[in-house]
Amino acid sequence: MDGFNVLSGPNTSQSSSIQIINGKVARSVEYSFTYVLAAGQEGDFEIPPAQVVVEGTSYESNPVKIKVVKGSSGSQGQPGTSQGKSSSGSYGDLKNDVFIRAVANKTSPMLGEQIIVTYKLYFRINISAPEFRKEPSFMGFWKTDLNKDRQSYVQYTETYNGQQYNVAEIKKYALFPQKSGKIEIEAANAVCQGQVREQGQRNRDPFFDSFFNDPFFNRYKTVEIPLIANAVSIHVNTLPTANRPADFSGAVGSFEFISSIDKTSLKANEAINLRFTVRGKGNIELVDKLPISFPPDFEVYDPKISSDINVSEDGVSGSKTFEYLIIPRTQGTFTIKPVTFSFFDLKQQFYKTILSPEYTINVSKGEGSAGNVTYSGVNQADIKYIGSDIRHIKTRGLNLVPAGSYFFGSSLFYVLFLAPIVLFILFVFTMKKELKKRSNIALMRNRKATKVAQKRMKKAHVFLKENNKDQFFEEVSQALWGYLSDKFSIPLSNLSMDTVRDALLVKEVNEVTINQFIETLDHCEYARFAPGENNSEMDKVYNEGIKIISQIENELK
Repeated sequence: MDGFNVLSGPNTSQSSSIQIINGKVARSVEYSFTYVLAAGQEGDFEIPPAQVVVEGTSYESNPVKIKVVKGSSGSQGQPGTSQGKSSSGSYGDLKNDVFIRAVANKTSPMLGEQIIVTYKLYFRINISAPEFRKEPSFMGFWKTDLNKDRQSYVQYTETYNGQQYNVAEIKKYALFPQKSGKIEIEAANAVCQGQVREQGQRNRDPFFDSFFNDPFFNRYKTVEIPLIANAVSIHVNTLPTANRPADFSGAVGSFEFISSIDKTSLKANEAINLRFTVRGKGNIELVDKLPISFPPDFEVYDPKISSDINVSEDGVSGSKTFEYLIIPRTQGTFTIKPVTFSFFDLKQQFYKTILSPEYTINVSKGEGSAGNVTYSGVNQADIKYIGSDIRHIKTRGLNLVPAGSYFFGSSLFYVLFLAPIVLFILFVFTMKKELKKRSNIALMRNRKATKVAQKRMKKAHVFLKENNKDQFFEEVSQALWGYLSDKFSIPLSNLSMDTVRDALLVKEVNEVTINQFIETLDHCEYARFAPGENNSEMDKVYNEGIKIISQIENELK
């Protein structure tokens, strides 16, 4: 979107709708991608169509033409309408004070050649907290972040377009192209915080303007500044096909190839360590396994691959090591043929092939049965699969049982066989006992009396908080009378102070507790119909009710 600064976006939203017509269901989904732009300069601009691929089909939106005109001075000077001003004017003028550039050290590399792309932040005002909102995309490249472990930015001064700027390298990548042709590194979005000078409107008086232009009277504020890094086009050249080695696997750079072996004389079934190291500068991490041919009498394990990669300002260098563990299984004299490593030398612009030494291995007779194996008259192809005849010795304890003993007819068999029947009988007996209890309505009411009373008291507590006097005393009264009715199977219509006393005396409840319960009932009934009761009286009734129910319950136990 040339000519505009992206302040926000893309902001994605989604909406969907479903229509049912004559039993047919139709569903539509709409995705919206919204950008907030700020015009940086006057002129006529056209935002090109956007493209989207849906199920393999490409679609384009319509282009949008925008005409940017000069803003009025009055609107720029109104408070609250400016996003922040630099020393030279409005937000759009900051593009000459703060901007970001993507710079590649090479724009026409060879396939697999290392290039370095640096994102430089140029600034002439005080800034802080640079951050990428949209990370650079490197489709077609294998990348390494050169600033990954850096705690601070590399900074220096640089002259650009005749102006001197402070420069901070906020991102730096080593890229290795994986395909030839033109590859474009897309533009990236970033933001930073900048301090800009803010001046209020004053009378256009030459004397006062000169006086208030003194830096002492200037005010600064911090604003968020959007930044757009330019796209970079890279033209990747194909590697020459002339004189290309057959074993070339794509290594490009400047390399050394070193090999070593820990022993060349040993007994059968002893181990050899054979090591190959590729060292140098280039796409070393992309070096694949080496083309090695081992004798069929050798048991060879997959190589242990280790990398020692150095990342610096100059790019990626280091070494990659392939370590093979080899075990000769028979005696004799064997040869490990030279191993080749081919790469394209960028300095001399041609292919190089480095050859490792040839190793002769003398294997004497080893100890154990494996050393006595001979292969005279055996097809050589069978020897290659010798490892499949070796089985590991089992060291775990064996679960042995006496001969003639079986699970069927054993004690455990009869226990497991009868257990479900016994459990079923216990289940039926328990269910019958529980159903009998539930059929006894008086007993069930007695068992649930305390729970019902507590439930009503909780409900009364809610009315207490709401200061609902009538509902509160109604619930407390029903909780106390209902508790007695359920606990002693006395109908509510037959309850009175006398029947309460008689019922509690029969249950051998303490005389003091009986008097307290009756006093609580009297207090509740009086407070229920007395006018103007306050919150303290309601609290007192609630606490007495809770206390007396708990006290009676404890004595009945």
